[in-house]
Order: sequence, then C-alpha cells, then structure tokens
Amino acid sequence: MDRKTKNILNLLTVAVLGVLLWLAKGHLDGYKIQILNLIAINIILALSLNLIYGFTGMFSLGHAGFMAIGAYVCSILIMTPGQKEMLFILDAPYPWVQAAQAPFFVAVLLGGLIAAAAGIAVGIPLLRLGDDYLGIATLGFAEIVRVFANNLPRLTNGALGFKGIPDYANIWWNFGWCLLTLYFVMRIVNSNFGNTLKAIRDDETAATAMGINVFKYKLISFAMGAFFAGVGGALLGSLLTTIDPKMFLFILTFNILMIVVTGGLGSITGSVLAGIGITILLEWLRFVENPISIGNFYIAGVPGMRMVVFSLALLFIILFRREGLMGTREITWEGLAARIGKRGNSK
Repeated sequence: MDRKTKNILNLLTVAVLGVLLWLAKGHLDGYKIQILNLIAINIILALSLNLIYGFTGMFSLGHAGFMAIGAYVCSILIMTPGQKEMLFILDAPYPWVQAAQAPFFVAVLLGGLIAAAAGIAVGIPLLRLGDDYLGIATLGFAEIVRVFANNLPRLTNGALGFKGIPDYANIWWNFGWCLLTLYFVMRIVNSNFGNTLKAIRDDETAATAMGINVFKYKLISFAMGAFFAGVGGALLGSLLTTIDPKMFLFILTFNILMIVVTGGLGSITGSVLAGIGITILLEWLRFVENPISIGNFYIAGVPGMRMVVFSLALLFIILFRREGLMGTREITWEGLAARIGKRGNSK
C-alpha cells in the first residue's frame, strides 16, 4: 500500500473520530464525557511511558513527577492573577508566579517542555543506572517532586494545591493532543531513530559495539517521554480543575504502567486499546467499593478494592500472558488489507 493511500485512510479515520466525538458531545451526559476525556489523557500517558519503557527498555517509575510538573506549570499559567491572589492563603505567591499568564495551548506546551527539561536534568545522572536501579531512582525523583510541591507554598500553594483551575481541557483539546502524541510516537518508532531505540532495548552491549551513542539516545527518549507525561499532567489538571501534592502519588504511575503492560510493551496499538479498556473498567468497577446486599447477605464497601482487582489482573497477565494484549504487534492498514484479501479468497 502506497503512502498516499495510507494518508487518505488516516485522514478519513480522524474525520470519523471527529464526527463520533461531535455526536458524543451532543448526546452523552457529563459523566460519560469525563470518561472519554480520561481515555484520551491516559492514552497520551501510556504512549509516553511506552516510548521510555517499551521501545527503549528503560524501567522508569517517575511519570507521576513529570505529570506533577506539567500540571503545576499549566495551572499557574492559565489561572488569572485574581484567582491566584485568593488561592494563596498560606503565603503570598512569588511576583512572577502572580503575574504569569499564557493561552491554554502555550501553557500545556510549556508544561511539557519544563517536564522534558526536568527529564534531561535527572536523566543525565540516573540513566547510567540499569534496570531495577533506574526504576528505584526515578521513583525517588517523583517523590522529591511531590515533597517540593508540598513545601513550596509561594509556588505551589503547599498542601492546599490549586482549586478552580479553568476547565479548558475539553474533549477537543484532549483528543487533539492525543492524536498529536500518537502521530509523533508513530513517526519516531517507525524511523531510523526508533530502530536505534529498539536495538538499545534488545541488546545495549551490542548497540554500543555497533558505535551507537547509547546514553544520548536514551536521554533523548527519556526527555520525549517526560514531555508527553507533562502534557498529560497539564491536561489532567485542567480537566479536574483541582490539583494537590497527594494527587501525584506512586499509584498514578502504577495506573499508567498497568495500561502499558496490559497493552504490550513495544506496541502503540496495545497502549491505545488498553488505554480505552482499562479507563472504562476502572470506572465500571467502582461498584465493588460500594456496599453490596444479596438477600440477607451484606458486604460492606471497601475503598480501593477496584485497584486490588486490577492488581490481581495485572499479576495474572504477567504470569500467563507476559507479552500483553498485543505483544509487539501493531494494527496497520497493510495488515487489515491482507486479512480482507484472505477472507475474499477463501469465499
């Protein structure tokens, strides 16, 4: 299949998605629209972590830290000076924080760029570590960001966080950034740069022997993943209209890691499908946290039980289907055309 045909099919797919979103916005209630928004943001976050972990082989647990950076930067930039004056009750904000303002797109972009800069700053010392040590170190970084957010009241309003953040992150912004992330990651993964990342993932020693500057490529991949994690955090903050340091605990990174592992490490399609499925199931399973009465039998609600269910599901996937839903496979136009051709021939 030639590139022109694929581009036409891609544009048609985007157009169909646009029509479906337009219909959803007109016919679904606010709760269902919120789930659609969360699907788009979770796909962004899953793709960003898959770029780091699935395609480059770096086990990172620092996504919550990058999300926090993006969320706080964006929130500061889109809130008005009047809002900030009312919010900062623990201590007056820095003058530059009080005066800072930018349009939503610029705020999200800057949130991602500052998260990427933080990724470079921590990546230079940390990416020389391997496997489990890198995971522990990046987990420490995320906790440092959260502690700083809790103890810098003139910048982040401390433990109180931000309330009443403008809700600019509607369905169009979220899916627009989702499509942009998907396009960018696909172009990277299917380029020579992406092939180099996969070579590093498969055998770092062999990649070094071939003359690849492993550290440079790992750092670039880590920074790009941090950028889109910052974008996801910025969109999430505006969507929820409230953020505070307790929001960016390890469980946030775990949720994204669960999507990536379930979809398949090294599969863009898997991240998209798992992002849709797990976001819906996480909401649907809220009923297990509520009291349940079956005849005379009563089960008290247990907060957090849905995460127990998902943790058990993740263990099951790791034990019995380690490659996840898609493994490293992708759904492509060529593959779909071949399947249609086989079915036509069989008839």
